[in-house]
Amino acid sequence: MTEELVGTIERFLFQNNQDGFSVFVLSITAQKTVTVKAHAPALQAGQQVVLKGTWIVHPKFGKQFAADHCTVCLPTSVIGLKKYLGSGMIKGIGKVYAEKLVDYFGTKVLEIIEQEPDRLKEVSGIGIKKIEMIVHAFKDQKEIASIMVFLQDKGVSTGLATKIYKRYGQNSITLIKQNPYRIAEDIWGIGFKSADLIAQNMGFQVESVQRITAGILFTITTQTSNGHLYVELEALKKETITLLELTDSPEIQATIKQALHTLYNADKIKLVSYDAQHFITLSAYYFTEKSVASKILKLLEHSTNHHFDIQKLYTQLRVQQPGEIELNQAQQKGIMSCLQDKVTVITGGPGTGKTTLIKKLLQLLDQEKIEYRLAAPTGRAAKRMTEGTGRYAVTLHRLLEFNPQTMSFTHNEQNALKLSYLIIDEASMIDIFLAHSLLKALPLNAHLILIGDIDQLPSVGAGNFLQDLIKSKKITTTRLQYIFRQAHNSLITYNAHRVNQGEFPVYKADNTLQDYEFLKLEAPEQLEQALNSIFTTKLKRYGIKTQNALVLSPMNRGTAGTQHINHYLQGILNGSPKEQLTRMGTVFKVDDRVMQIKNNYDKHVYNGDMGLIESINHTDQIVEVNYYGTVVTYEFLELDELVLAYAVSIHKSQGSEFDAVIIPIFTQHFTLLQRNLIYTALTRAKKFCMIIGQPRALMIAIKNNKSVQRVTFLTQYLTSDLVCR
Repeated sequence: MTEELVGTIERFLFQNNQDGFSVFVLSITAQKTVTVKAHAPALQAGQQVVLKGTWIVHPKFGKQFAADHCTVCLPTSVIGLKKYLGSGMIKGIGKVYAEKLVDYFGTKVLEIIEQEPDRLKEVSGIGIKKIEMIVHAFKDQKEIASIMVFLQDKGVSTGLATKIYKRYGQNSITLIKQNPYRIAEDIWGIGFKSADLIAQNMGFQVESVQRITAGILFTITTQTSNGHLYVELEALKKETITLLELTDSPEIQATIKQALHTLYNADKIKLVSYDAQHFITLSAYYFTEKSVASKILKLLEHSTNHHFDIQKLYTQLRVQQPGEIELNQAQQKGIMSCLQDKVTVITGGPGTGKTTLIKKLLQLLDQEKIEYRLAAPTGRAAKRMTEGTGRYAVTLHRLLEFNPQTMSFTHNEQNALKLSYLIIDEASMIDIFLAHSLLKALPLNAHLILIGDIDQLPSVGAGNFLQDLIKSKKITTTRLQYIFRQAHNSLITYNAHRVNQGEFPVYKADNTLQDYEFLKLEAPEQLEQALNSIFTTKLKRYGIKTQNALVLSPMNRGTAGTQHINHYLQGILNGSPKEQLTRMGTVFKVDDRVMQIKNNYDKHVYNGDMGLIESINHTDQIVEVNYYGTVVTYEFLELDELVLAYAVSIHKSQGSEFDAVIIPIFTQHFTLLQRNLIYTALTRAKKFCMIIGQPRALMIAIKNNKSVQRVTFLTQYLTSDLVCR
C-alpha cells in the first residue's frame, strides 16, 4: 500500500551520484527517524522531502521505506537550513559560512539570498564575488529542482539532469519534449542508450521512424570513435537494428528505408558508391574530407612566393659543418623536397634523423629570411619539438586560435595564417577534422611539411589523413630508414625497429644500453605485485622518478586495463591522506596525475593533455589542475572530462615521451593486440622500457600486422572524380 512521508534528510548511508540511488536517514519528528532508499534528484542533507512509496523489510538492514517518488522542498528549520547550506549544494557556502549565515539571518536566510542578496555583505568574510557565486548557484539549484521533477519520471539520473540543465538551461524541458535524442548529440558523456530510455519513457514507440532515424545517426557517429568516416549501407542497417534491439523484419526494413530517405532529403546524410558498394556518412563528414582533398590539390597547383638557388642550397647540405651530424642522402632529399614542393611528407621511426632534418631545414629558412611556424597536435609534442629544434613550437589549436564566443577557430579562409612554411611534427596524430581546420587557414602560397611516423597507431580521431595522403602518391614522401649510431646505443630504439619488422624484442645487443627489460607473468592477477616492485624499487635503480614513469595498457577495462591500474597505483604513489573528492566512481586527490579526455576549447585543454591536481575546493566546488605550468579550473560537474593518468591507453600516449614506460601485455587484450600498438608504446620511452606479461600475447601482437582499415575516401578524392549522391 502506497504511503506518504514528509521529513528532513538527516544523513546519507549511501549515495551514488551517477544513477541517483541513495539510502538515507529521514527525520520525521525530533524523536522519530526512518531509513529510506530512493532513486531521487540531487539530494542533500538538510533538505525537506515529500516521499511516496511502500514499506519493505530488507533481509540484512531491516525495515525501510522504498520511495518511488520524491519531491524536494526547501528546509525551514534552523538545523535543516544549516545542513542544507553546508552540504556543498550551493557553491560558495561551506559548513563555516552556513553556520554564519543561518546564525545571522535565521530562518529567513534563503529569502535574503533570493530577494536581498546585497545584505549578505553584513556577514563577515562574504564579499561581492562570493555573493555573486552564491546567488548564481542558488538560482541554478532552484531551476534544476523544478526540471528534475519532470526528468526523474523519465528515468534521468541526477548527474544526467545536471548536465542537461547546464547545456539547455531553462529550455531543458521544452527541447527534450521536442526531441529527447538530441541530448546524445549535444551533451558530451550522455550516450544513446540514456537518450533512448528517456524517449521511451516519454512515449516514443520502439519501432517508430523517429527512434530508428536517431539510431541511424548514432550508428554513423559511433563509427568515428573507431576511426571510420563512412559505414557500408547493409552494415549500417544491421548495426542500427542491433543497437535498437529490434527484430529484422520487412516492416522494420521498410521503416529504415523511410528514415534513410528522410535524412537524405533533409541533406543530413550522403551516399558514396565505390567498388560496387554503397557507403553512408553524415553530410558534415563528407564535406570535411572532400574539402581537405580540394585544398591539398589547390596547394599543389598554386605557385610559391620563394625561388631558391637550389644548387647552392644542395651544396650546403652536402658539406658537413663543424659540430653537425652529417646528413645522409635520404635526409638531403627530404630537405630539398621541402624547399621545392608545396606539400611534403617526411616519415621515419625513432633514431632515423627526423629532428636533425628539421633543424637543418630551419637553418636554411633562417638563412633565406623566410617566415615559418612550428606546430604539433598536442602540448607534449609541441614541447618536444621546441626542445629538439631550439625554436618555439605551439599546438595546432593555439596556432589556429580558438574563439570561445564563436566556437570556431580565428584563422580560416577569411583570416589566413601569416607564414610561408608550416612545419608540423607528429602528423600521424592529425584527424580529418583538425586537418580540415588547419588547411582552411593555410594561405595557398605556403608550403606544408608533415613529419611523422606512419608505422605508429593512427590518429585517435576519425580519418586517416597522413596515410591517405601518402597512399594517393600525390604528395612527395621521404621515408627515413637508416638508424644513426647514437640511436643504435639504445635497446629501446633497437627493439622498436625489430618489432616494426615483425621480430621479437631482445634483452641484450652489442654496444647498447640495457634500457629494455621483459618480465614474464603467467596471469594478469600477478600484475599488481610486479607494478609495486617496479615503482618502489626498480625505477630508483635507473635513477627515474615515479612521476616521470607511465604505464601504457592496450585497453581501459579488465585486470590489466588502465582503470584498475590507476586505482592501484594511486594507492601506492599518492596514498597519503589529502584533500579529495569522489566523482563518477573515481577518487581524485591533490597531487594526482590526471588526463583530459575531450577537447575543451574554452579551457584550452585538449584530449590527451596531462596535468597535476593542485587544489580541491569543496566550498566553491572547483578543482585546479596544472598543465605544463598553466593552471586550469574545473567545476565539480566537469570532472567527467578527467581520468587518473598513472596509466593511460597506448592510443592516448601518442605524441608524448616519458623517462620510463611500463607496458602490460596479456592475452585478455587479444582483440587489440597488433604490431603498431607495441611499436607505438615502445617509442614513448626515453630512458627505460619494460614489457610485463605473457610472451605469447606479445608474439601475437608482433605477428599481427593487419590493423583495422579505416573507411575513408580521401585518397580517392585526391586521385579521381569520386562524388557522393
